[in-house]
Amino acid sequence: MVEADSFLHLARPLGPAAVGSQPTTAPLNVIIQPQAIFSILDHSLRRNADQERVIGTLLGVRSEDGQEVEIRNCFAVGHTETQEQVEVDMEYQKQMLGLHLKANPKEVLVGWYATSAELNTFSALIQNFYGGQGDGTWPHPAVHLTISTDAGKEIEARTYISAPVGVTAERAADSAAFTPVPHEIRYGEAEKSGLELISGAKDNNDRTANVLTDIESLEKAIEEVLAMLERVSKYVEAVIEEEAPPSSALGQFLLDALALAPKVDPEDVERDFNNHIQDVLVVSYLANTIRTQIDLSNRLATAALTMGTGDGLGGAQTNGTASEGNQRGQRGGRSQRGGGGRATES
Repeated sequence: MVEADSFLHLARPLGPAAVGSQPTTAPLNVIIQPQAIFSILDHSLRRNADQERVIGTLLGVRSEDGQEVEIRNCFAVGHTETQEQVEVDMEYQKQMLGLHLKANPKEVLVGWYATSAELNTFSALIQNFYGGQGDGTWPHPAVHLTISTDAGKEIEARTYISAPVGVTAERAADSAAFTPVPHEIRYGEAEKSGLELISGAKDNNDRTANVLTDIESLEKAIEEVLAMLERVSKYVEAVIEEEAPPSSALGQFLLDALALAPKVDPEDVERDFNNHIQDVLVVSYLANTIRTQIDLSNRLATAALTMGTGDGLGGAQTNGTASEGNQRGQRGGRSQRGGGGRATES
């Protein structure tokens, strides 16, 4: 039996192509961002009642050698599908693709998605459209992402690439050989908090979750760390007492994790923490003092401007004129006294 996560890559047959323009045959490793999955699920929930599946365009980035594709964004494309034919709004797809590429110039067209795990002739037609030359992903293969949205079942994602098969171009247009490729749903630390918050709503009847405050988030994180430490301690005790089989890989992982922890005494940690708290309090006190001084200066300036208007301003000008006259009189008296002194000497 082959494991579910293992893949066997075979040489894909190449369909008819122009001379000197062969596509790449390298297998891909697909990375899917969570926001793309959410957009696809939202599109599936808003579909018409008579639609079995919905399709859309995948956008993302591709490595220089084409070995890795990261799906970052997507948008819905309208289509109608029956047992006899399928119709896709290609004009709408081209216009939306141009707008998305203008808003996100670093992203490129990487493929398309469908909310059904079934691969049929219509899937080959759409795959050849997205992987064709011109507005397609040529010379790189288009990535086909399938998301199962059956009610009451787990969401399952699969990724494929393909190559046209057929001896003629007409036969190759409506046929394709799909090859599964490995994929990974990757998210960062910032997205992890949002995903955990969203996953907490599945246990509530109204499917809502309250946003935690910073203190509550810190408390929850500490509780999770304590729970992990307790689980590891129980495992180590069980291995020592020969109640559980030992694992060299897990032991090496725990040893590496413990080696990263700094070796400090509890007294040093407490002293550093108290010093840090004191520094924070000093900075907070200085900031409050500066804020108070600025507010007081603004109030004094406002009061001076208010008292210097109206009658107060006229009185100030009158007083200033009188003082200027007194100063002139004092200077005149000094000159007379000086003149009298010169007359006596003569």
